[in-house]
Amino acid sequence: MSDAEFLKRKAAARALELVRSGMKLGLGTGSTAKHFVELLAERVQEGLEVVGVPTSEQTRALAESLGVPLATLDEQPVLDLCIDGADEVGPDFVLIKGGGGALLREKIVATAAAQMVVIADASKHVQQLGKFPLPIEVVDFGVAAIRRGIDRAARASGCHGLLTLRRRADGHVFVTDQGHLILDAAYGVIPDPGALAARLAEVPGVVEHGLFIGLASRVILAGASGVTVLDRP
Repeated sequence: MSDAEFLKRKAAARALELVRSGMKLGLGTGSTAKHFVELLAERVQEGLEVVGVPTSEQTRALAESLGVPLATLDEQPVLDLCIDGADEVGPDFVLIKGGGGALLREKIVATAAAQMVVIADASKHVQQLGKFPLPIEVVDFGVAAIRRGIDRAARASGCHGLLTLRRRADGHVFVTDQGHLILDAAYGVIPDPGALAARLAEVPGVVEHGLFIGLASRVILAGASGVTVLDRP
């Protein structure tokens, strides 16, 4: 296991301490969330009684294979905790998420939870968002026109950078679990995430964006000096 994966697993292990029998859990997507699901499965085998709501088909398949009981969000619309990773954690716990392509379901599940706990290695904690490209989920109709709308929204928010249509490793276009496309916006710096989020939401064809504002209440960061738990005031 690499040093980065070791730190992710340490963060996931600390988050697992928050889980109690009877809880309904949102299960995130991505490499850090994968560690949480694996550790959760070990506890389930020991007798922990929980129900998980996965944020992607990838997470669903992993949890099922490990014996974690699952439900849909329609079956369990109110969750106790959502445990998920992040691509960047900025000031006021504003996040960039969606590197794994599940931002729409992740945001829906996080909104349904009483508490969203973010787990990450310490390198994800930044003073200003934007170095990680911002994922923007769009419909597959009129993508060129949608791009222009996104560019206008970005410029009005003080952001400048290229939009790239996400592709899989085999070169084919990446398609989300909901059948949408993702444009990755390489802005470098996002000076006002709230303003950008509001303007992107107004662009016809934009389904969702990877700015998570006001959702995370706790962040667990694992670094070389140990694990740090931060709570939003």
